[in-house]
Amino acid sequence: MSSYLAQEVHLARRHEEILSQRSELLQQMETYLGDKKTKKTWQTQAADAAHKRNAALLNDIEAAEKKLQERVCLLPHPDTVKLETLYWASIKESLPKWEAFLLGRAEVPIGFKKMKTTKKNISYPEEDSQK
Repeated sequence: MSSYLAQEVHLARRHEEILSQRSELLQQMETYLGDKKTKKTWQTQAADAAHKRNAALLNDIEAAEKKLQERVCLLPHPDTVKLETLYWASIKESLPKWEAFLLGRAEVPIGFKKMKTTKKNISYPEEDSQK
């Protein structure tokens, strides 16, 4: 009988150990799940913040691109600027020759042919449209 009693005491102690381990494991699992939930919340917040930051950066880039496009449209091509500069330099250079003519004091400067107006130079709308 004493062996049954000793076995019963041993089983009771073992049962208490198992319940203690179960309780400890449950507590560890709750802590782990709480940490996991906190980590997931933090990651979600970080992802949302990154999304907002990326959207703001994208908007800034698009605004900068739009400003650059507007600037490109406003600034003429360098070749055009060069041609324009050469044109105005040519005008300034030939202006003294033409000044007297433009003021009505002289004939066309030497080196420039006076263009005669003829029927070949003038284009009229077709007379068929009037008939």
